[in-house]
Amino acid sequence: MARLWERIEARDWDGVAGLIAEDAVIEWPVSGERIVGRANFIAVNSDDGYADERSVELLRILADGNLVVTEVEIPQDHVVYRAVSLWTVRDGEIVGAREYWTSPGQDPAPRWRAGYVEPLVAD
Repeated sequence: MARLWERIEARDWDGVAGLIAEDAVIEWPVSGERIVGRANFIAVNSDDGYADERSVELLRILADGNLVVTEVEIPQDHVVYRAVSLWTVRDGEIVGAREYWTSPGQDPAPRWRAGYVEPLVAD
């Protein structure tokens, strides 16, 4: 799965396509979207909306059988994005995923929890 993020960072869309099954389904529950098919996944990620240079820092990767979990950070000029992705892999291809994209601090903690928690310092 590290290869996927390396190829996304390099904007190597042919390389990314080689890792995604033609009929893969990728879900983004936070934004309420489902991407069906390799071509749509590549189109979403290569669109001009993402035309600026982007670095991808792979923070964690865990694998257990056909399930691979990754956490990445992608800084942009105005915001830092974090994603936890649950990838389903079969025969070396990504056939499905659920990705949770957000930005640290985007969802402020409610005040009532202040007595029970401490601030999380960024990794």
